[in-house]
Amino acid sequence: MTREYEMFEYEIATAVRSADLIREAAEYRTARAARKAHRASSPDQEPRRRVHALRRRSTGAACSAPRTA
Repeated sequence: MTREYEMFEYEIATAVRSADLIREAAEYRTARAARKAHRASSPDQEPRRRVHALRRRSTGAACSAPRTA
C-alpha cells in the first residue's frame, strides 16, 4: 500500500465516524425533545426521581430519629 492510499483510507474512516457521531447526536436530541414534550403534555405528573428523592429523605429522617418507649 502506498502512503497516499493509507491517508485516503484514514480520511474516509474519519469522515464516516464523524457522520456517525453527528447522526447519533441528532437522534439523542430528538429523543430528548420527545421526552420533554411528553412531560409538558402531562403537567400533573411529576418526574419519578423527585418522588424517590423526597421519599429517601423522609425515611432517612424517620430512621435516624430517637425512639421513645
